[in-house]
Amino acid sequence: MTSSNDTAVLRVAGRPVGRYVTRPELPARLSPRPYLHPVTTLAGTAVTELTPADHAHHLGVGVAVPDVEGFNFWGGRTYVRDQGPTELDNHGSQRHVMFQLRDPDGFVEELRWVAAGGELLRERRTVAATELTDQAWALDLTFSLTNVTKYPLSIGSPATNGRPGAAYGGFFWRARKESSAPEVFSAGAEGEERVHGRPADWLALRGGTWTLVFAGATEQTRRDPWFVRTEEYPGVGSSLAHGERLPIPPGETVVRRVVTVVADGRLDRDAAAALVRKAVSP
Repeated sequence: MTSSNDTAVLRVAGRPVGRYVTRPELPARLSPRPYLHPVTTLAGTAVTELTPADHAHHLGVGVAVPDVEGFNFWGGRTYVRDQGPTELDNHGSQRHVMFQLRDPDGFVEELRWVAAGGELLRERRTVAATELTDQAWALDLTFSLTNVTKYPLSIGSPATNGRPGAAYGGFFWRARKESSAPEVFSAGAEGEERVHGRPADWLALRGGTWTLVFAGATEQTRRDPWFVRTEEYPGVGSSLAHGERLPIPPGETVVRRVVTVVADGRLDRDAAAALVRKAVSP
């Protein structure tokens, strides 16, 4: 992994496949945070977007949460119960502290989640890139969020604040927007309406010449329902707070791990499942 003070480049078999920006210069309203962009297939096709016109606060691949004890670490407007999306001065930022480990194919990073001048969460983020075949590789991302305050914190979402179907928050991948919407399917369902808001061991997003396959790599992660958008914009996330707020008592830690297969070509269900098995195998 080649790097400067502000960026790092992930490589698979010597090829650059992801650029990680640690200290982006972004307005406070976008909840500044480290992100991966561009992420590409092994053939070089970009499969992420950064600050797109439809949602300027979507930043490639990363961890974003719209409600940590009322503070917005997602960016944009905040969904307020009985009021709807509202512009509030409540944005936090994720601040890169240091890389605890750096290799050509990954890193371990420490971050501080700061809002209103105080640190709420300390994060340990582990990212690793692994070659699967000559046409596919896997991005393995684990994040651990520890409550460093003396008080109970909780993570919420627009869904827990009264907006049905909008339980986004946690791992999030803003995918490449093309002239037609990507297809989405899991092992047992197909289409945005049938996969959104439900748990699934894995979920595939298939574009014109590429496929992304997302898999929860721990039992707890697999219990989180998926947040899926294809028609409005292409994006997939794993929901930390789907039906109710997620409490984090003082000193406690929440851990999630998502492995994403990044493949050239349009994978079918069997090929997607086979690559997930290879990517998530112990």
